[in-house]
Amino acid sequence: MQTDKKLSGRVALIAGASSGIGAATALALVEEGASVAIAARRMPRLEALAERIRERGGEVLAIEADVSDEAQAAAMVERAIGDFGRLDMLLCVAGVGVAAPFRNTTTAEYQEMVEVNFLGLLYPIHAALPAMQRQGAGHIVIVSSGTGRYIHPSTVYSGTKHAASAMAESLRREIGRDGIRVTCIEPGAVRTEFTSHMRASVREAVEQRLGDMEQLEAADIAAAILYAVTQPRRVNVNILTLYPTEQA
Repeated sequence: MQTDKKLSGRVALIAGASSGIGAATALALVEEGASVAIAARRMPRLEALAERIRERGGEVLAIEADVSDEAQAAAMVERAIGDFGRLDMLLCVAGVGVAAPFRNTTTAEYQEMVEVNFLGLLYPIHAALPAMQRQGAGHIVIVSSGTGRYIHPSTVYSGTKHAASAMAESLRREIGRDGIRVTCIEPGAVRTEFTSHMRASVREAVEQRLGDMEQLEAADIAAAILYAVTQPRRVNVNILTLYPTEQA
C-alpha cells in the first residue's frame, strides 16, 4: 500500500459490512490505505467482499458476528485488535428497520430493532473503548438515520435511530478529552437491500412512498464517512445528515 494515503497504517472495524453502506465504506477506507476488519452475520458475503479488497491490494480480516449478541460483539472487537494490533476506527453500520406505524409493527420486529439498532451499537463500543483509551486516540462512527432526527411515522424505527443519534452526541462529549472522536451519520433514503428485509406489505408501502425518487447510493454515505475520518485529529465532525435532493 502507498504510504501517502490518508489512512495508511490505520485499522478499521466495520460492523455490518456484508452489503450496502458497510461494504461501500470498507472499500472506500481500503482505497485510502486502511486495513479493515469486516464483520456481519453473512459470512459468504464477507468472504466475497474480502476477495475484492485483496484484489485491490488491501489487508482484510472477515469476522462472522451478530452485534446484537454481547459475547459475539466483544469477540469481534477482540479478534480485530488481536490480528492487527490496534483499532483506530470502529464503524457501526449494522441496522434493521420496519418503516411502519406502531400499529403495524409486531413485538418481534420492534424487539429486533432495539437489539440491533441500539444494543448492537453499545456492545461493540463498550468492547472497543478500552483499546482506544490506551492508544489515546480513536474514532467511532455511528450510522443512524435521518428518520431519527426528522421523525417519520415509523415509531419504533425512528425511536431506535433517535436514541442512536442522542447516544452518539452524549458519547462525543464524554470521551473527546480522551482523544476519541465520535461521528453520527444520518442518511435519508439510500438504495440498498434495506427494504427487501421488510414484510411485503410494509415494503410495498415504503416503495410507493419513495416512488421514482432518485435515492442516495451506498457510495454517497461511504464518501461522507471517509470525509469525517480523514479530518485532522483536532477536528470532530459531529453529525452529517444526507438526504436525496428530492426527499421531503
